[in-house]
Amino acid sequence: MATGRDYRGMTAEQRLADRRERLLSAAYTSFAGVGFTATTIERLCAAARISNRAFYECFTSREDLMRAVYDRCVGETLLSVAKAIGEAPPDPESKIQAGIRQYITFVTRDIRRARIMHLEVRRAGDILTAHRQRAVGDFTQMIEETVGDLPDGLPGRTHLLALGMVGAIQELLIEWVLADVQPPLEHLIEAAVHIFRRSFGS
Repeated sequence: MATGRDYRGMTAEQRLADRRERLLSAAYTSFAGVGFTATTIERLCAAARISNRAFYECFTSREDLMRAVYDRCVGETLLSVAKAIGEAPPDPESKIQAGIRQYITFVTRDIRRARIMHLEVRRAGDILTAHRQRAVGDFTQMIEETVGDLPDGLPGRTHLLALGMVGAIQELLIEWVLADVQPPLEHLIEAAVHIFRRSFGS
């Protein structure tokens, strides 16, 4: 009689979750290493120690897996930055500085995360456009909510400056990822804080 468990005592749901996590882990390393375009499903399955058939029980395609990896990276980063902002002194500048520092240090703590969020997301092309735009929107909203309305009251100005701030930080991290000699993280943080001050008049 079928019991729904295999020889390791795992339910079908647990087996599926285990395979999914192994694929996410394998993709995290491979997408950040050889890159998304060079990573085949066969390569991913070999690294995750599962069959090609099992792959399609977890994800519909390689692109579906890439989206899941990217979304996880973004989600973890959002939580980390939100926590840092919440623990910072109450004035907007201190909170933004804490958020900038945490974003840069958290993302660069693991080079794989930095490469996926700022390099492979672009190389993957259209398959991540909507997910990238959603991530940009989430980080932009976080800045807007932290700084509040600007004194001049011009409609949309805070949003556009926050959007530009997100873009500037992303470009700084692309520079860090691609550099033969990576600039010190403190220099990236200082540059981002300087851009924030000049943009928002702090």
